Amino acid sequence: MDDKSQSRLAVLIDADNAQSSIIAGLLDEIAQYGVASVKRIYGDWTDTRLKGWKTTLLEHGINPVQQFAYTTGKNATDSALIIDAMDLLYSEKLDGYCIVSSDSDFTRLASRIREAGLKVYGFGEKKTPKAFVSACDKFIYTEILRETDEASETREKKTPSKSQKIDLKVLNMLRHAVEDTTDEAGWSHLGSVGQNILNKSPDFDPRNYGFKKLRDLIENTKLFEFKEVDPLSRTQTVRVRLKRKRSYE
Repeated sequence: MDDKSQSRLAVLIDADNAQSSIIAGLLDEIAQYGVASVKRIYGDWTDTRLKGWKTTLLEHGINPVQQFAYTTGKNATDSALIIDAMDLLYSEKLDGYCIVSSDSDFTRLASRIREAGLKVYGFGEKKTPKAFVSACDKFIYTEILRETDEASETREKKTPSKSQKIDLKVLNMLRHAVEDTTDEAGWSHLGSVGQNILNKSPDFDPRNYGFKKLRDLIENTKLFEFKEVDPLSRTQTVRVRLKRKRSYE
């Protein structure tokens, strides 16, 4: 779809591997990628460990799906989520999925959905196995969604005054992404740089390094320069390239 904000998404939550404290931040994050047309959460709601979900589900209009644990040690919840996901896939009424879990059991599901040409956004803790992370188009660590509104506002207002430490792996990833998308003059579209990084590392997010936006992270390295182009006086395009000792432009 041309307008990503109107993409129809199914939000499927594994209650056994998610916490109610992330839901507000989760739904705000999902709103950047589309409309949550389906919101379901799976678990054995007779289990007292899930009683803390009740208020959250009512507040955010999430439909709880009951799945009894038939056998100890077997996760029937995962199976129920996967079956529903495939039923929704065959309905052909969605543009993408948001799978909320830190469980690697959903790796094949994510791969199958992508094979059908739909987007998959994964949400889980940093302990999530790499296989599931890599199977998604984009993976967001839920630790960054647990911040309170006050903390989020404070970070948005914050302008880094000192260079924060960024490891060599991240620096190389940024440099390679710029080089891979450069034009003849050495400039790259910032959006293309971000997409190039996500294609290689679905779990990349500037917020993991303390920055709200990709540009903020890149600027903090002091290794790149930017220019803003407005060719049609309608939309502004940001370009980036590695700094040069001398520039004749």
